[in-house]
Amino acid sequence: MISTLELRHIIESSFLPQKCICTVNSVGTMTIQLMNPSTNQVDLTVPGIPISSLITMRAVADLVAQVREEHRLVLLSQRDSSSPLNSQG
Repeated sequence: MISTLELRHIIESSFLPQKCICTVNSVGTMTIQLMNPSTNQVDLTVPGIPISSLITMRAVADLVAQVREEHRLVLLSQRDSSSPLNSQG
């Protein structure tokens, strides 16, 4: 099994140059936060990821891919909601 410290480092490094913060709580779940580089506000928070499921590099890579896709969808929805076309009735 990958140590918690190493797991955090791998995941946070996977999102560079974007800032990513991984925290692990006492019950063994991880929260991933991706920050907006221009505002330093949280763009996406993914809570409750069981670290017991991240025992292989393949599982970690799959998690990173899922979070990237979710982040992409969040950014698209934010862009669409701020579009001038959406403010017209």
